[in-house]
Amino acid sequence: MTAAQISGALILQPDPALAIEKYRLHAAGYDASARRTMALRRRVLALLRLTPGDTVLDVACGTGLSLPLLREAVGPSGRVIGIEVSPEMIALARERAAAAGWDNVSLVQAPMEQADPGAPLDAILFNYTHDVLQSPPALERIFARARPRARVAVAGIKHPSRWLFPLRLYRVLKARPYVTTLAGLDAPWRLLQAYVPDLRVEPVLFGTNYLARGTVHPAAGPG
Repeated sequence: MTAAQISGALILQPDPALAIEKYRLHAAGYDASARRTMALRRRVLALLRLTPGDTVLDVACGTGLSLPLLREAVGPSGRVIGIEVSPEMIALARERAAAAGWDNVSLVQAPMEQADPGAPLDAILFNYTHDVLQSPPALERIFARARPRARVAVAGIKHPSRWLFPLRLYRVLKARPYVTTLAGLDAPWRLLQAYVPDLRVEPVLFGTNYLARGTVHPAAGPG
């Protein structure tokens, strides 16, 4: 795959293979680039209302920046599960977990469409996981393991209002290096609502990003 394809190819459906190529380029510098969003990361984690003993899934966990915060919240009796498609990103997460000696953190390298969290989930974190949110098979895999009333929290990118065209253009340019599809940017949470019908969405950063939270309905799901 050429550099032009990696930087410019954007399709209607998420492409895990393309995501692996993109994040091969970003892994080494990802933590430094993510510092600007740490305040939002802390806000979205707080929306999960984690308690000691909970099992929480960190969807597309990247280099593991959320792991210490999640582990602190669930305590030694809880469990943190991270799933990440990029081998380079999850290698850094594993280094982080090994250096800290965390024995209740499990990390899985796989596309979310094929991964199994391996345990019933009390809480699910989607922190800047646009591709996963646009993938019905990925959401089906995740919510097959969710307990009824499991808490869900989301932080992500979105288009601002149509009349703010310069900001919409900014959103596209900033997103391109990190996503494989721009589908759904007007309402990135639309597929999630099939599983979390009480989802509450709060636009932030002039409408270019959003936070959302809700709970898994026992009867929720497609069709």
